Amino acid sequence: MASSTVSYMLLISLLVSSQMLASAGDLNKDFDITWGDGRAKILNNGELLTLSLDKASGSGFQSKNEYLFGKIDMQLKLVPGNSAGTVTAYYLSSKGATWDEIDYEFLGNLSGDPYILHTNVFSQGKGNREQQFYLWFDPTADFHTYSIIWNPQRIIFSVDGTPIREFKNSEAIGVPFPKNQPMRIYSSLWNADDWATRGGLVKTDWTQAPFTASYRNFNADACIWSSGASSCGSTSTSNASSTTGSWLSQELDATGQGRLKWVQKNYMIYNYCTDTKRFPQGFPPECNNS
Repeated sequence: MASSTVSYMLLISLLVSSQMLASAGDLNKDFDITWGDGRAKILNNGELLTLSLDKASGSGFQSKNEYLFGKIDMQLKLVPGNSAGTVTAYYLSSKGATWDEIDYEFLGNLSGDPYILHTNVFSQGKGNREQQFYLWFDPTADFHTYSIIWNPQRIIFSVDGTPIREFKNSEAIGVPFPKNQPMRIYSSLWNADDWATRGGLVKTDWTQAPFTASYRNFNADACIWSSGASSCGSTSTSNASSTTGSWLSQELDATGQGRLKWVQKNYMIYNYCTDTKRFPQGFPPECNNS
């Protein structure tokens, strides 16, 4: 009898855990396809999402939830081969004239030439904070994890757990920071051959269409915003440990700082905070806080 009870409990445990895994991996529960007339698809019982682009149209999706702070991970595999002219955008954004936004954009290139990872942060409708990177791997050969940690003190962009950019809260010196507007996750694959590759010199080769980008293993350890309230309750850092993960007060430790410097030294190809031609009168104030 005891052994049968143990077996029964083990079976229940396995069923519950399998249901939790199914729930965690079902992109149908987290996202709505918003445009593309059938070019975006959720496949394999919600485990895989694909966006495609042809000459007629691109495609896109958005999250069902809005978030106000969180750690958000998604695995992406980018358009392979000659992806020149295409842009795969993956970002958080609010709505309205004074919107906030946290951007990843992947700028396609000719076969064999590296993708450019373009990042930007908008606060109250103002962006122009671009940093661009090459990657230390081929982002089309396999899935890689692109993460955003967004808390009241900073925004950290990470690739496979390696930080590539940190945007600190500089409100003390008059720079707005995204902290009051809940944001949805958006992603799209679209044609931008007027600017995406070598400033628009290289055009999209439509004989290579359809172009496809793939997504899986989404995870949001985040505060969901609904009906004017946060699922985390107060978003003050004082109760971060009781209501959320460590991300709500997370900062880069010495190892993280070292990895960030390694990326910025070896793979950063543009930083608005060093563009003297663009800012002849002096760099934006947050550049002194980076």
